Amino acid sequence: QVQLVESGGGLVQAGGSLRLSCAASGRNFSRHSLGWFRRAPGKEREFVGGISWNGLNTRIADSMLGRFTISIDNAKNTVFLQMNALTPEDTAVYYCAAKKFMIATSPKDYDFWGQGTQVTVSS
Repeated sequence: QVQLVESGGGLVQAGGSLRLSCAASGRNFSRHSLGWFRRAPGKEREFVGGISWNGLNTRIADSMLGRFTISIDNAKNTVFLQMNALTPEDTAVYYCAAKKFMIATSPKDYDFWGQGTQVTVSS
């Protein structure tokens, strides 16, 4: 059974940083990509970034370039989302998701989802 478990969310002041983790288990993910999405109140789920399981391919949404980075620790089956220079507009529930093969930006392309972790940025 595939499990994706996010952690690392919380309350942070504007300008601060957080690092989210997504621990993956339940199958061989060597042919998968992991994506991060977020959903702010009243908004659609939004692509944040993605990474191939081998770490060779990464993608960050244009609006977050320069502030967010994504990485993977294959030994721990864990994907990380480092978020810097946070603003109140980054407040959302952040989700980790997995799909076969290439990174995709549409949540519809992902097969497995975590339960999400809340990030709240205060002004």
